[in-house]
Amino acid sequence: MAAFSSARSAILKHLRLRANAVSSPFPSSSCWSSSSPALVRLLRFYSEEVRGSFLDKSEVTDRIISVVKNFQKVDPSKVTPTSHFQNDLGLDSLDSVEIVMALEEEFGFEIPDNEADKIDSINLAVEFIASHPQAK
Repeated sequence: MAAFSSARSAILKHLRLRANAVSSPFPSSSCWSSSSPALVRLLRFYSEEVRGSFLDKSEVTDRIISVVKNFQKVDPSKVTPTSHFQNDLGLDSLDSVEIVMALEEEFGFEIPDNEADKIDSINLAVEFIASHPQAK
């Protein structure tokens, strides 16, 4: 939702006209009022594009759980949507790196190292991947 809000703000910032401008590049500033049908269509289209580019959290959760359950060093019966890699599953830092690499392969994009270092649970993996526009 934060991505939509910032995208909406960026669009509105570029469309906003200065009230005291001497001349306007647009024929009439009233055509860009917040109730303008053209602006409403533009924002609706953009919001649908933004919403459409993110994966559903429940689908992401299911796929991540499947990847973690298939990891050789994990007892599948211990894997839950709230599992912490080290505390609940007994994985070390190298195992966590391997899980993140498996998630990169599963979702088709590279997770930057500074973000990968923060992913130490299924919850954090879901939050990051579900909000990433390149996740497939």
